[in-house]
Amino acid sequence: MKNLTTEAKRHREGEEPKDPRTSPIIGAAIEVHRHLGPGLLESAYEECLCHELHLRGLDFKRQVELPVLYKGLNLDCGYKIDLVVQDEVILELKSVEKLLPVHQAQLLTYMKLANKRVGLLINFNVPLLTQGIIRRVL
Repeated sequence: MKNLTTEAKRHREGEEPKDPRTSPIIGAAIEVHRHLGPGLLESAYEECLCHELHLRGLDFKRQVELPVLYKGLNLDCGYKIDLVVQDEVILELKSVEKLLPVHQAQLLTYMKLANKRVGLLINFNVPLLTQGIIRRVL
C-alpha cells in the first residue's frame, strides 16, 4: 500500500487541515466553553474569550463599528463586529438554541463590508463547542 501524505490522510478521514489563522482562536473558544459550558449570555462568552485571547497573546479589537458603504458614502447603521482577531479574522459570537442561515449570512456580509477573508461563527450554546463553529473563507 502506498504511503499517503498528511493532506491525503486528512481528506480520506474527512478532516480539514488546520488553519493557522483560526486554530488558536478556536482553541481559546474551546477553553472558554470548557470552563463555562453552555447556557450563558453571549456577552459573558465574549468577555471571557477576550481574556483568553489576551492570555494567548492574540491581538484583537472588540465591538468594531462597521459602516455600510452606499453610493460612495460610509453610513453608520449601527453594525458592530463582535471581534476582529489579528486584524484578519472576524468573529461573530452567538449563544442561541440553533444557528440559522441568517447568522451565516450576517457573518458573510460583515466579512464583505470589512474586507476580511476569514470569519468564524461560534455558538456557545451547544454541548460540544466544535458542533457550534462555522468557518468561512471568501
